[in-house]
Amino acid sequence: MSTSMPAARPLFDYPKYWAECFGPAPFLPMSREEMDLLGWDSCDVIIVTGDAYVDHPSFGMAIIGRLLEAQGFRVGIISQPDWHSKDDFMKLGKPNLFYGVAAGNMDSMINRYTADRKIRSDDAYTPGGVAGKRPDRASAVYSQRCREAYKDVPIVLGGIEASLRRIAHYDYWQDKVRHSLLLDAKADILLFGNAERAIVEVAQRISRGETVQSITDVRGTAFVRKDTPEGWFELDSTRIDRPGKVDKIINPYVNTQDTSACAVEQAKGDDKAAAAATVDEVQVLQLLPHPRLERDRTVIRLPSFEKVRNDPVLYAHANRVLHLETNPGNARALVQRHAEKDVWFNPPPIPLTTEEMDYIFGLPYARIPHPAYGGEKIPAYEMIRFSVNIMRGCFGGCTFCSITEHEGRIIQNRSHDSIIREIEEIRDKVPGFTGVISDLGGPTANMYRIACKSPEIEAACRKPSCVFPGICENLNTDHSSLIGLYRKARELPGVKKILIASGLRYDLAVESPEYVKELVTHHVGGYLKIAPEHTEEGPLTRMMKPGIGSYDRFKQMFEKYSKEAGKEQYLIPYFIAAHPGTTDEDMMNLALWLKRNGFRADQVQAFYPSPMATATAMYHSGKNPLRKVTYKSDGVNVVKGERQRRLHKAFLRYHDPKNWPLLRDALQEMGRSDLIGNSKQHLIPTHQPAGESYHSSRRKNSTPAGSRKAGRILTQHTGLPPRDTGAGKKPRKGSRPAR
Repeated sequence: MSTSMPAARPLFDYPKYWAECFGPAPFLPMSREEMDLLGWDSCDVIIVTGDAYVDHPSFGMAIIGRLLEAQGFRVGIISQPDWHSKDDFMKLGKPNLFYGVAAGNMDSMINRYTADRKIRSDDAYTPGGVAGKRPDRASAVYSQRCREAYKDVPIVLGGIEASLRRIAHYDYWQDKVRHSLLLDAKADILLFGNAERAIVEVAQRISRGETVQSITDVRGTAFVRKDTPEGWFELDSTRIDRPGKVDKIINPYVNTQDTSACAVEQAKGDDKAAAAATVDEVQVLQLLPHPRLERDRTVIRLPSFEKVRNDPVLYAHANRVLHLETNPGNARALVQRHAEKDVWFNPPPIPLTTEEMDYIFGLPYARIPHPAYGGEKIPAYEMIRFSVNIMRGCFGGCTFCSITEHEGRIIQNRSHDSIIREIEEIRDKVPGFTGVISDLGGPTANMYRIACKSPEIEAACRKPSCVFPGICENLNTDHSSLIGLYRKARELPGVKKILIASGLRYDLAVESPEYVKELVTHHVGGYLKIAPEHTEEGPLTRMMKPGIGSYDRFKQMFEKYSKEAGKEQYLIPYFIAAHPGTTDEDMMNLALWLKRNGFRADQVQAFYPSPMATATAMYHSGKNPLRKVTYKSDGVNVVKGERQRRLHKAFLRYHDPKNWPLLRDALQEMGRSDLIGNSKQHLIPTHQPAGESYHSSRRKNSTPAGSRKAGRILTQHTGLPPRDTGAGKKPRKGSRPAR
């Protein structure tokens, strides 16, 4: 059996479809008028998306649309359609090949609801930030309307909502397990993960006359099958990770289909005399084939939808097995029964090469929103229009995060030349550029060009994280290529500053003091946000995050190099409340840590159970899928009640007087009344101040009057000391600058 990553056909190695003669469009059309101007009588592919159409490589519809255009297909965009009827889904006419449907850059439920299940007041992916422009479960709704519009047109699902809902999944908003999205949407095929390889292969084959139902051999796809095809070895997931009670071990040389022989083996130890009387009848008929010998023709059968819906332990087991089969180098196909149908999941897509990444990011993006929006601001675009994505993927494996499930844990990198060209394009073409690149990053700022030292080990590895519980000995942590990129980028004419805004993996960064010095000296805009997430071992272990000691090491290096550079800069740590595995005592200890270190958290992040995440399986089942799951295995403390969730958030905002009554009651119940008092050593005061209320610095950027060391407390929102709002006052010598 090969231990290297399977080969994949390069994206730029396909013959072009006949419509290549039309060339690239200034923007992919969103109306028949635009199609007429391009000389098109119809679209080959129509992409339906829940986001506003921004022709920029940070937006999924732009990447997929431009990639298909480069393959020679005519691609139209239906952005944020009115889903109450089929009319908007027909405005570009009937697509010749298929509809491509996606909810947008976010899961539509996470986009619309907060962690407390309250409707959000805005939508960053809509012009003007207006909320309510997409339906709940947008992928399913859009698919149904496409089917109503043209019932014979294939529907191809994609995007992060499709990735995270491809199997039977726990839905936080309904508090139940739902079917695979493929079935709920009644789509023909679902593409999960980064779908460039799959969408090009599917489009090419449909254009050659193949039916979408016949396309069952493309990696990164899910589809419906009636039965396991001939020539495949089906392996029950409980054989590789058995949940529940362990049965007595049966002689491996017994044919388990021979019921009398099995009865003999099962009777051993219970009735030795009866067993001895019939043991002569045992015959060895066959050896079961070893699944490792036929890995590429093996499919693992997960517990059915009906079983995982009714049994949280089996749900946790299925989630664990799925995550064990995510390495493209060794993953096997999966299948899960839903009533009378099998939903089949091929192995994940092969990661893109650097040449393919350069090809995708070098496509002719306009880099601005479609003119149909009349220049109205789209908040998500405003955030990223001067940023550059240098890589994909994350090998951190944080259990609450969905990046690994969608982009994979193998880092896919662009070349220096490709990145520099994009910076030059921003400088020369994007309106409003002032010389500041807001980010060179990706899912993680400093995983660029970091990978396993051995391709063979990488292809065979089944670990969910390369950096937990410590950095893997096989991981190359060399940051030199990233340092070189930073230096090239800031030397470009017309570029004044290169900032790094993506999340930093500080436990990796401390392995390269040169990188930390480079970052702190040249690329921090006054503050740097990092995410230790917690201080206590219990929740950190369930998150698969490093201990707070790694944060302390990084903080020392950050402060040292800031001082050497003559800069006053601040580290702003982010934390999660109510994560599975967190107790009230854990949150209390975190609050004490925050107070000792002078942090006041204005934006509190509560755990949000996103579909398919490992932490979501913990939340639903009360079990830990990071270890073998059984009915008797240790449970995970889960924070579900509204009062306890509010309490955990209140500990993070211990400084807010609105939270003091709840904290007083909780501390008394916990036997920690010693933390209630009016000295510096106490967490909260004894009495509620009359008429005093807390004003978030998010709104006012100022420290409440009378607070300890006014002007010196760091805020999580700004990362800087609150601004002195006294009119006409001159800053004291040595005071911190207002930003």
